[in-house]
Amino acid sequence: MPGIITWPEITLRLAGAIVAGLVIGSNRSEHGRAAGLRTATLVSLAACIAMIQVNLLLPLAGKSPSSFIVMDLMRLPLGILSGMGFIGAGAILRRDSLIMGVTTAASMWFVTVLGLCFGGGQLSLGAAGTVIGFVVLSGLKPIENRMTRDWFAAFLIETSPTGPFEHEIRTALEAGGFKISSLGVALTGESHTLKCILQWRAKPTFSQVPETIRSLAKHSGVRRVSWSPKAR
Repeated sequence: MPGIITWPEITLRLAGAIVAGLVIGSNRSEHGRAAGLRTATLVSLAACIAMIQVNLLLPLAGKSPSSFIVMDLMRLPLGILSGMGFIGAGAILRRDSLIMGVTTAASMWFVTVLGLCFGGGQLSLGAAGTVIGFVVLSGLKPIENRMTRDWFAAFLIETSPTGPFEHEIRTALEAGGFKISSLGVALTGESHTLKCILQWRAKPTFSQVPETIRSLAKHSGVRRVSWSPKAR
């Protein structure tokens, strides 16, 4: 980082930070995220301005430019980077068992680092990071959607005394590709209730009630079925 910078160089750094924010933010806006184009651009620009301010204040610190690493002025960009945790936490939402916004929060943190790179004059590093970040956000999404992952759900089924019985339910679940990780059974004279946690593998886009569960719910002896996907 040079001790003295000129306005043409400042303009170039600001332009690089704006482009980085627009590139990363456009991906978030395209996917309907609240922290999108404007938020990413402002975050990148703020980080860039913080680094430029540090650069402009270096000659006033009474030390040579080569010793800037140990100066208290570096606390300003470090504070900017740490403060991104508040915006990132605000972008993460939990709705019942679903957690949303983690990628958006990571994008905001990432675009802050890009802004610091451009503000500090590491234009090549910032440009490379922008390209890599866009490729990760855009290019890996289709691959991620094709990968299977572990899913979990709380399953409850209440049946009449005439069945279906526990071994029949177990057989149907295992045939449908489910693994029973825990099991509880309540027996009364009027009904049998089975509670369990099911585990299976499916794509991230999986959202519907599995056909195996629907088939069990249609059984003549089944009185009630509860199905609740859970986060792990």
